[in-house]
Amino acid sequence: MDTTTSEMQECIQACLDCHAICLREAMNHCLTQGGKHTEPTHFRLMLNCAELCQTSANFMLSHSDWHSDLCALCADVCDACARSCEEVGEMDECVAACRACSESCRQMAA
Repeated sequence: MDTTTSEMQECIQACLDCHAICLREAMNHCLTQGGKHTEPTHFRLMLNCAELCQTSANFMLSHSDWHSDLCALCADVCDACARSCEEVGEMDECVAACRACSESCRQMAA
């Protein structure tokens, strides 16, 4: 029996969307643009964000007892990634995905 709430399903989708967008943008847009887009702190944060979003979704999908703790961390990393992408510029889709994921993860962590 699936006991996933609609709030959790929305958060899982937000995490999966953020994972896909951060990974795609890092590996395509940022690598193509170079310069500030591939500055190590920014690039590493994007990959960390993508990985953590996927892991958070996996924890929710498996109904892990630690999903709320991981969602709290994911929200913080998504916020940092959104700020970094905003500073770099030309990354509106990534900023929006990170903010949506952060908001959803904060609700799951509460």
